[in-house]
Amino acid sequence: MTQLIDQVDTSRLPSHIAIIMDGNGRWAEEKGQERLYGHFHGVESVRNIVEGCAELGVGYLTLYAFSTENWDRPRLEVDGLMTLLADTLRKEVPILNKNNIKLHVIGDMEMLPPFAINALQEALDMTSHNTGLNLIMALSYSSRWELVNAVKKIGIDVAAGKINPLDINQDTLQQYLTTSQFPDPELMIRTSGEFRISNFLLYQLAYAELYFTNTRWPDFRKENLYEAIIDFQNRERRFGKTGSQIQQTEAVETVAL
Repeated sequence: MTQLIDQVDTSRLPSHIAIIMDGNGRWAEEKGQERLYGHFHGVESVRNIVEGCAELGVGYLTLYAFSTENWDRPRLEVDGLMTLLADTLRKEVPILNKNNIKLHVIGDMEMLPPFAINALQEALDMTSHNTGLNLIMALSYSSRWELVNAVKKIGIDVAAGKINPLDINQDTLQQYLTTSQFPDPELMIRTSGEFRISNFLLYQLAYAELYFTNTRWPDFRKENLYEAIIDFQNRERRFGKTGSQIQQTEAVETVAL
C-alpha cells in the first residue's frame, strides 16, 4: 500500500516552511477543557512536525509560537504559556541534539519573563553546534514590530553616516530583519481554518505558497505535513512571470544539465 510520504518528491522540497500553529484554544474548548489543555497537547504536534521536517531534509522550519498581540490574552493563559515554553525547552534539548537540530529565535525577547529567557538561552547555546534542520521559533514576534525595528536601525546607521539613504534597497532592508540569516519561506501553512497571515513574516512571505487547513494544531501530524508539501509541489511558482516563461527557463536548465 502506497503511503502519503511516498508521494513527496524529496528533490523538490520547500527549503523553508513557516507554520502558524492555530487552534490550540478552540481544540481544548471543543473538548470541554481549559485553553491551556490545548497548548499542552500542541507541544506533541510541534515535536511530530519538527521530526517530520528533519526526516525529510527540510532546511528551515519557522513556528509562530507567540505573537506580540498574544500578550493581551488573559493573564492566566499567558503565564501558563510562558511556563510551558520554559519546561518544554528544557525537556526537548536532548531530542534536538540527538536529531542535529539547531534552534533559533526571532521576536522581542525583552518582553519574555526572566525564567523563560534563561531557558531559551540555554537551549540556544546547547544546540548551537548542530548542522541539520534550523528550527526558528517566533516568540513575542509580529511582522510590524520587526519592520519598525528594522527601519529604526537603518535610521540610526543613516544618521551615523554608515548608509547613504539613496543606496537603500530591498536588500538593505532584508539585512536588518530578524530573519536576515535565513532564506524566505517557500511554503506557509496555517492550521485551524483561518485564512489570514496574522502579522506573521509579512515581508518574507511575499512569494510564498500559502496552504490553509481546517485541522486544529493539536491534531496536525506528519501526514498533514506531507499533504501540504505535495500540494506545494503541484503548484506552478511563477514569481510574476508567465507560465510559458517558467517552462522555457526550466527547459534551458534541463539542457544545461
